[in-house]
Amino acid sequence: MRNRRLVIVFLGCAAAFAAGAIARQPAASGQEASLEPSKLAVLWTSGDRDVALKMVFMYTLNAKRRAWFDEVQLIVWGPSSKLLSVDEELQAAVAEMGEAGVELVACKACADSYGVSDKLEELDVEVKYMGVPLTEMLKGDWVVVTF
Repeated sequence: MRNRRLVIVFLGCAAAFAAGAIARQPAASGQEASLEPSKLAVLWTSGDRDVALKMVFMYTLNAKRRAWFDEVQLIVWGPSSKLLSVDEELQAAVAEMGEAGVELVACKACADSYGVSDKLEELDVEVKYMGVPLTEMLKGDWVVVTF
């Protein structure tokens, strides 16, 4: 029962976030809509591969490519760091995001706990302690969404 409620809450939050993202899209007249705030941090914590491919990566890449936000950062945190270290398809998708201009960072404490810091650095993901930077984002002018 508790898991069912969590799924419902998650889906509701995802729908609300998607509605907000749609509202921020450029107007049909070709003029840019206001994108305030214009900084997005996607906190990817899930070890679920489908969540990464079918939601997290799709939205993060499009947020940058379609200029929904000026700055887009993908933060690899927790189980996602282990998953990324071993999954070549996810690695290719993250590389594509980096090429598009998404800033790629990972929590060093998490990556170290899984023994994957070196592998993430090989993938051009900056590995650093993220507690303070994330707190500053949350208190600042960043939109932070967690999956």
